[in-house]
Amino acid sequence: MTNAYGDITLIAGTAHPDLAKAISDCLDVPLAEARVGRFTDGEVDIKLDEDIRGRDVFVLQPTCPPVNDAWIELLLLLDALRRASAGRVTAVMPYYGYARKDRKDEGRVPISAKVVANTLAASGADRVVTLDMHAAQIQGFFDIPVDHLYARPVLLEEIEAMGLEDPVVVTPDVGGTKMARAYAKRLGAGLAIVDKRRVSGTETAIEHVIGEVEGRNCIIVDDLISTGGSITQAAAVLKSKGAKAIIIAVSHPVFVGPAVSRLDAAPVDAILVTDSIPQGEIRPKKLKVCSIAPILAKTIKSIHRSESVSSLFE
Repeated sequence: MTNAYGDITLIAGTAHPDLAKAISDCLDVPLAEARVGRFTDGEVDIKLDEDIRGRDVFVLQPTCPPVNDAWIELLLLLDALRRASAGRVTAVMPYYGYARKDRKDEGRVPISAKVVANTLAASGADRVVTLDMHAAQIQGFFDIPVDHLYARPVLLEEIEAMGLEDPVVVTPDVGGTKMARAYAKRLGAGLAIVDKRRVSGTETAIEHVIGEVEGRNCIIVDDLISTGGSITQAAAVLKSKGAKAIIIAVSHPVFVGPAVSRLDAAPVDAILVTDSIPQGEIRPKKLKVCSIAPILAKTIKSIHRSESVSSLFE
């Protein structure tokens, strides 16, 4: 596979080596030799062990927890590649850290998602590939191309295999209506909204459910699960309203704090997530991980060949 930028080169950071290996296997392109380590004081140590001059380089590094470590590592990889005269450098970051801070919602706070965008471009990224950003308008923070992909095809394949009768797609907040509607359209399902009010940064209160869920199989969709508070509250409310099976389908399993214990205690029948973020030993009992490696590999191939990316995933 060649183009004006030379052969494809894949370089992986340390954030998610399993996903990087899966993408490499899908493309049948080996990961380039690069040392990504730490000095004794914790500073990141980068050394490229291959000549990448003129090559089309894709850096595989989601900015997943610990976000700051993954972010700094990505920036230093980008800088090393720019200084090594790579032909084009694309940051492949399926999880975009700090995406939830995309605006000034009160005085004297940063717009962190914009800071991330600025640093990626300044460090040498010519293009960014990401998946289900918390706020799609973050693409506007960049002056370089951004390919915003969706996990929906991967999760829908698993949902459709379940053969759920009379399904209804549920969004745990009003802001997720567009995503829920896209799922509902594909499944030929109804749509419901759990109306919640945020009490604090970590606590929400459920007001009521808009839509008919009694006696129906509910699929709760969202972009991520962090502490699991909102989505498990939504599941409990749906069950109290007479829902039958309850399936959770989210793109990014951040799973911090009490998330795992909350999900294990929630009245849900299955939890579907992607492998945008690596999972540790402790994970929800009903978790099923669906790989996004084929989608990312196909995207990388299309970018390298200067083919349309949007036409593949619309």
